[in-house]
Amino acid sequence: MHIPFDNSYATLPDGFFTRQDPTPVKTPTLLAYNRDLALLLGITEGGAQDLAQVFSGNQIPEGAAPLAQNYAGHQFGTYNPQLGDGRAILLGEVVDTNGIRRDIQLKGSGPTRYSRRGDGRAWLGPVLREYVVSEAMHALGIPTTRALAAVTTGEPVFREAGGLPGAVLTRVASSHLRVGTFQVFAHRGEVDNLRTLTDYAIARHYPDADGPIGLLRAVCAAQAELVAAWLSVGFIHGVMNTDNCAISGETIDYGPCAFMDGFHNGRVYSSIDTQGRYAYGNQPNIVVWNMAQLATSLIQQLDDKDAAIAEATEIVEAMPGQLEAAWLRRFAAKIGVTSPQPDDLGLVQELLTLMQQDSADFTNTFRALPTAQARDHFTDRASFDAWESKWKLRLGAAPDTEAMNRANPAVIPRNHRIEQMIEAAVAGDMEPFTKLMAALATPYASTDPTLERPPTEDEIVPATFCGT
Repeated sequence: MHIPFDNSYATLPDGFFTRQDPTPVKTPTLLAYNRDLALLLGITEGGAQDLAQVFSGNQIPEGAAPLAQNYAGHQFGTYNPQLGDGRAILLGEVVDTNGIRRDIQLKGSGPTRYSRRGDGRAWLGPVLREYVVSEAMHALGIPTTRALAAVTTGEPVFREAGGLPGAVLTRVASSHLRVGTFQVFAHRGEVDNLRTLTDYAIARHYPDADGPIGLLRAVCAAQAELVAAWLSVGFIHGVMNTDNCAISGETIDYGPCAFMDGFHNGRVYSSIDTQGRYAYGNQPNIVVWNMAQLATSLIQQLDDKDAAIAEATEIVEAMPGQLEAAWLRRFAAKIGVTSPQPDDLGLVQELLTLMQQDSADFTNTFRALPTAQARDHFTDRASFDAWESKWKLRLGAAPDTEAMNRANPAVIPRNHRIEQMIEAAVAGDMEPFTKLMAALATPYASTDPTLERPPTEDEIVPATFCGT
């Protein structure tokens, strides 16, 4: 096989990374491969065994420049000055057929100098979860990293549950630059490295940005759009630490993530988010907080600190307004309003309040709105009928079902289906994975009603886990 590497991050100073090869595994076997993405990346593939050898880390392809990236980050609000790629190796970059530069990274590829006593490995469950959810997000039209391959290693990984089958995910991103990448140099006072990183990020992602403040403005705008998109499909990231916040505006690091079933603004699935810091409805607040940390890092390289602080503060304080505008645009489309007005904010929030009272299924309720079945999602039918009357008056015509269906997916990667898929895969049955991937490839079309059904009481998955 051939991967047309064109590496740029590897040319940066040594403090940005540690050069390191992946740790070989015993008996790699290709489990899943994204041929459409491979074509986009210009990869000429060999046979399944070649793919397994490369995407397990056993074979370093020609032109690769393997390295583990250095970064820091706030984890649940507490700053950790040294994180880095503890179980990932960046193989290198390619420029895809659309002219976009993309990273190819192995996740679960063995320990690095940043592993902090971890084993550097991943087990099959989180690998398949990220594969499915990241590709589902892509199909939903939401900026995200993507999955290129999943390989089993033939070696056990030991977690709380004992020995589990090991696996490696190949992840593709427009870059792996994070807020924490800037934080590590700012915290150390390494101003030259901070300037080099800023110039690199601007050239790679926002070539029209004017210096550090222009970069901050561009990243804030991208993150506002991203989080509004998450909210519109009921997605909860689960671990919005600054090291999991990508400068590109892509969704990155699918650990204890989840899509809501029954709606609640305070919904939390992540087993490690015991205080609800990253609850569904708190995600807008957290992304603003994250951008404040980026601002704090970026201004360290500027001479006129007072002017920089004033300008950066203005940009970050404008984010809630950006988020609300993006949120209203997306949720107005979900109820069939094409030109939202300020009063539409209250109309959407009234519907969400009714949904929360009944824990109505987020995805199916919005999908059903243009139909007579919508009121079946509510026990307080009178209150829904009153809202529906106001809604139809606002529309001024019959709901445009086709347009609303383009804003409301029929199928999402529900937690219980993912867990069922993982359980089957561990037992050697990949059919549920294949079936789920096929349905999620066209999420706005109703192709498999069995995957659209919410969990029964005994199928509910109350908590999701990182897998580290």
